[in-house]
Amino acid sequence: MLTLEPNIPDPDGFYDALLKAHEGLSQAQSMAFNARLILILANQIGDRDTLRAALEAAK
Repeated sequence: MLTLEPNIPDPDGFYDALLKAHEGLSQAQSMAFNARLILILANQIGDRDTLRAALEAAK
């Protein structure tokens, strides 16, 4: 079961850090960064059913 309700302590701080991570990147570099971040987080989750549910929820 996915947690779809807000669950990040200090979401504004996280969003700020995410924006700062993109600073100075071209659009292509930013897209590549996002792809790497998604793969790192997917690896952290690890569970195939959870990942499949997240893919469906993102649609």
